[in-house]
Amino acid sequence: MIVLTLLVWTLGFGSDNVASEVINIKIPQELKEIPNEYFRPSSQSGTLVELYYDTYESFSYSEKSKTLKKRAIVYLPHGYDKNRKYDVFYLMHGGWGDETTMLGTPDRPSPLKNVIDNAIAAGEIRPLIIVCPTYNNTNENGLDSASFSLAMQLTRNYHNELVNDLIPAVEGTYSTYAASTSREDLIASRDHRGFGGFSMGAVATWRTFQYALDYFRYFLPMSCGTTLDDEEIFATARRHDLNDYFVFIITGTNDFAYSYDKARVELMEMSPYFINIDERHDGNFAFRVKEGYSHDMKAAMEYIYNGLKAFWGVQNNIKKGLSEAETNLQKSQSQEDFTVNTKIEEVIKYPAFKDFGRLLFPTNKNYYSGDTLGELSLMWYSNINPSKTVEIVNYLKKRADAGETIFYDIYSDEEKLKDPSKKDTGLFFFRGNEGAKTAIIVAGGGFVYVGAMQDSFPHALELSKRGYNAFALIYRPDPQAACEDLARAIAFLYENADELGIDMQDYSLWGGSAGARVVAWVGSHGTESFGEKRYPRPAAVIMQYTALTDVTGKEPPTFAVVGTSDPIVPYRVMMDRIKRIKANGTDAEIIVFPGLSHGFGLGEGTIAEEWIDKAIEFWVKNMKNH
Repeated sequence: MIVLTLLVWTLGFGSDNVASEVINIKIPQELKEIPNEYFRPSSQSGTLVELYYDTYESFSYSEKSKTLKKRAIVYLPHGYDKNRKYDVFYLMHGGWGDETTMLGTPDRPSPLKNVIDNAIAAGEIRPLIIVCPTYNNTNENGLDSASFSLAMQLTRNYHNELVNDLIPAVEGTYSTYAASTSREDLIASRDHRGFGGFSMGAVATWRTFQYALDYFRYFLPMSCGTTLDDEEIFATARRHDLNDYFVFIITGTNDFAYSYDKARVELMEMSPYFINIDERHDGNFAFRVKEGYSHDMKAAMEYIYNGLKAFWGVQNNIKKGLSEAETNLQKSQSQEDFTVNTKIEEVIKYPAFKDFGRLLFPTNKNYYSGDTLGELSLMWYSNINPSKTVEIVNYLKKRADAGETIFYDIYSDEEKLKDPSKKDTGLFFFRGNEGAKTAIIVAGGGFVYVGAMQDSFPHALELSKRGYNAFALIYRPDPQAACEDLARAIAFLYENADELGIDMQDYSLWGGSAGARVVAWVGSHGTESFGEKRYPRPAAVIMQYTALTDVTGKEPPTFAVVGTSDPIVPYRVMMDRIKRIKANGTDAEIIVFPGLSHGFGLGEGTIAEEWIDKAIEFWVKNMKNH
């Protein structure tokens, strides 16, 4: 067994390929009607802009003999920030339409634009970019979609312009998940891109599935009122795993397209490439029919609203990956929810938290101050966000109220009797998608307390929203004991992975401050060095602000972040350690944030706000089993 020693200063610290995420969408049987108030202008209004780009005439595209300058209408959400990343939905019009049909123009926005503004403001849909293009493409002014036969041909050809010209123009101009507009980077970011359309736009959607599936993950064909070469379209999917795409088909009972969509769904159910979500929770398509709805814009708007909620909504956020139970927990807060004015003691004693409510906060009350959630302050930590604190405890409260297990003991009652300090240990579970990869997060606290509310709970909640299963470890605040507790936690999760519905292959360890030392020590020395049998090493170790200097040569891939104004951790010490890990041939990265102090957590509202995105990318890159 490795025995660790640590000099504790007055402040408590020593000085020394992109993988697709698992889809697990839950779609209600009944489509939700758009609230009447959503049709009114929102106080948090997004912006419509015109984007002009160069392309080529459809039928001679391969020769590139006739250039065209085309326009797309682009929706940017309220508060659009070029320093954030946004998912992108490409929304195609139907017959007799053009790029202005769905959202209007900057001067004359459509009612659908108000609906999207209000749905985002209400938290039903994540802020995203929506692009309204047109497949009209024989000249710069003609309304080609007025001809059914011509429109059918244009939708078949549209993928050339879409992939080569429009997507690079959009995602080279606005901030998306594409690292660049190269083919490789656009394909790598497909998890954050969808395509949908109504009527002839649904034809374009299926054609996009057929010819551009490598670039898109989510498809929303609405009221596709014609036959297509379906089996040929479906066969495109053979290059992808079944969980690499999701198709949401919607129509109405009074829509002439209903019979076509129903027939297509029957073919899908016979195809080896599609699994109905109503048959299996991990299905990759859904079919919903709205009673009494016809082939009109009222129907289209409601279908789009429900489709966006399905792909990027609170209840089915694929990038964030919430389960159905968690969906219910993310609804508007009730009067019974905790608030910034709720007493911390009230949270600790909340009945559904049983005897583990005390572990939400430091068990030694000398290390935190404040009577309410809004006043919470943790020693040595900065940038504590009261709204995040409230969100975390309400998330756990609602799950506990629903009867879910949110806390797991890692030691038996007998072990706790022999060593009473083990009573203050365990794992808080922030559930992601069924069968998704697993992260274990260890908070800091100078090995005198566990600062989970700033240094592990926020990370676990965010990772669960991205679809990952995340566990926040509450450990004994001692270097050796903490490593033993983490090793036990890893053993517990491996032994109970099937029951928990998690994937422990390529798990990651995350830690801040003293917790970063713990994950680094266990990651480098292995569980076998801390009292457990040997389990696989983590795919990645993610470290925040700790001045660990040890380099054994056995480090897992390591990602680190720190601020230049950290009074506890000299950032150059972290930089040097990363440099030495890399010199050993191990993947390692560090981001240094100018001006940031110690304990910034997720870094919300700071220059470090999106560091977790980079950390996740690093983890995924180092997974061996995608």
